[in-house]
Amino acid sequence: MNITLRITLIISSLITVIAQPNTDIRINQIGFYTFGPKIAAIVNSTASTFKIKSLDQVTEFSSGTLSPSVLWDQSGESVKTADFSNFNIPGNYILVVDGLGYSQPFEIKENIFVPLNKAVIKAFYYNRSSTALDAKYAGVYARAEGHPDNEIFVHAAAASVKRPAGTIISSPKGWYDAGDYNSYIVNSGISTYSLLASYEHFKEYYDTLNLNIPESNNILPDILDEIKWNLDWMLTMQDPNDGGIYNKKTNADFDPFVMPADAIESRYVVQKSTSSACDFAAVMAVAYRLYKVFDLAYANSCLDAAKKAYAWGLANPAIYFTNPPAQNGYPAVVTGGYGDGNVTDELEWAGNELYIATKDDSYYKFNNAQSYGIPNWSNVRTLGLFSLVFNRKNLTAKGFADSTNAINKLITLADKFKNYQTNTSPYKMVMGVNGNSDFTWGSSSQAANEGMILLNAYFVKKNVDYAKAVLSQIDYLLGRNATGYSFVTGFGSKKVMNIHHRISAADGIADPLPGWVVGGPSGSTGDGCPNNTTYLAKSFTDLQKCYTKTEVAINWNAPAVYITGALEFYKIFNKPLTLNGLASSKVNNSAAINIYPVPVQDKMKIDLTSENNSNGILSIVDLAGLEYYKQKININFGLNAFDVSVQGLNQGFYIVRIESGNQIFVQKIIINKN
Repeated sequence: MNITLRITLIISSLITVIAQPNTDIRINQIGFYTFGPKIAAIVNSTASTFKIKSLDQVTEFSSGTLSPSVLWDQSGESVKTADFSNFNIPGNYILVVDGLGYSQPFEIKENIFVPLNKAVIKAFYYNRSSTALDAKYAGVYARAEGHPDNEIFVHAAAASVKRPAGTIISSPKGWYDAGDYNSYIVNSGISTYSLLASYEHFKEYYDTLNLNIPESNNILPDILDEIKWNLDWMLTMQDPNDGGIYNKKTNADFDPFVMPADAIESRYVVQKSTSSACDFAAVMAVAYRLYKVFDLAYANSCLDAAKKAYAWGLANPAIYFTNPPAQNGYPAVVTGGYGDGNVTDELEWAGNELYIATKDDSYYKFNNAQSYGIPNWSNVRTLGLFSLVFNRKNLTAKGFADSTNAINKLITLADKFKNYQTNTSPYKMVMGVNGNSDFTWGSSSQAANEGMILLNAYFVKKNVDYAKAVLSQIDYLLGRNATGYSFVTGFGSKKVMNIHHRISAADGIADPLPGWVVGGPSGSTGDGCPNNTTYLAKSFTDLQKCYTKTEVAINWNAPAVYITGALEFYKIFNKPLTLNGLASSKVNNSAAINIYPVPVQDKMKIDLTSENNSNGILSIVDLAGLEYYKQKININFGLNAFDVSVQGLNQGFYIVRIESGNQIFVQKIIINKN
């Protein structure tokens, strides 16, 4: 090879490397609300400044100063942050850091998380059991029916006098729990509750949200349709003879990585337990509250089932589930156990949900001496706290008397997260507040469940700092983390592709099913995959076999539904409280700008309130940064009014920008000449 060709190839290779986004710039790869926090974490950098540029890097829109480096113990990284929260021009951008290059692209706009919220709900549809998925609703992910489950055997471990081993029952529907094809009551408990709470707390948002599922045109909101698919299955898991609830519907062993229609092993219901009875009772009590408006008969059936299951739980307060060995000709069962040796939290949760549903004080279980933590399938006490706080104005005198104590429990928990995110975290996020214990198997759900706590605190206090901390958790899930990955399939430019999910592995489609939240970094071992035991926040490998990192699960998606839907419901960051500028160093928050009419036709009027006398520049640019208009203006103390002709501009969105001394004023307008 001659020297000229070799140099050319080397230069070409270097250009290719430079032209790739640098994942040392850790950023939410979807984007940001127009007037919300916008933060990126920068590692391995000696730079002191950053720039916001157009995707082609031609136009520079803003710049800022990086924070000093801070070591994060959970990743071993020296971290700087780029805070561009005051850059509020809708559009698509990259963040550029000298010496590193540029970030993955991101967008700034209102309602930024609606597609994400719809996708993390639609993932449940893709995991439906006992049905075919039609291309009209599933697109390329259409598939044949699997697991009709109309002939399920009562395992010897679940046998009773009236339902002996081998009894055949029908138990269709439900969601596949995770990467496997089994369905578990305990994990359905927290998952279904989180979805039900999403509707109960943010009803107006979900009433009109179309998910394009087979039931989309019926009387129920789509999210309640999707939840009902699982509720219908859960109801089949109750023994009508005593009210007890079987732990799971399962194969004896996990299926190979085949499509649902090809997984044809015998299925069983296995052993009743206190935790499954109480989780079931709690969910059905919430379902009664929500479905009675639409179908009173169905709602009443849920409440009746809840009461019977709870009665069984009280009568059997210490029945703990373990997978059964082979017995009486029935195989050993080795699938997920969700075994829980402490069920006091389940008993409390179920009692409180039934109390809210019935107003019967005998069910009431709140105890101010109890401590509350981050919800997970084995610790559900805080779920009942959410419900008591949300419904506090509709409680009996007994519950209302404790409402201040319940709120204080919630706020104490949320303040720990908010304060860490605001004052301590090098990444400016909540993840890591509990050190390495935040990075357990399913750490992504830890992030989302911390967000649920913060949002319930926001509901009470309306302190925007709680909502900002929630946004940091979404930023974490979408790329502002120590791995640089977006942990939601189908979203972001560095996304997890090789998830531990049988359908995604077997369907012959390169991209996994969209909308699934993968487990994330974890110190859990056992799958034979690389494990960074020193820095758990970095312990992640994008391989299908790495189930402790890349598996998906309904209880990881459900809180992601809650937090993304909540922010779209509250619309906290869709509009400014005052005028927002391009760079924090140039913002005058006491200033205000008003442009009208809306939309603008031939002429717009600008009212600008200023605290200074100065000369300024008024310009109009499109969303790509191309300038169409510029003129000098005089700005005086107080109210200033300007008339600007837009007759020469085409219809569309534009940005009006006024720069005066140390102030920059920005507002988006729409020109419509019809």
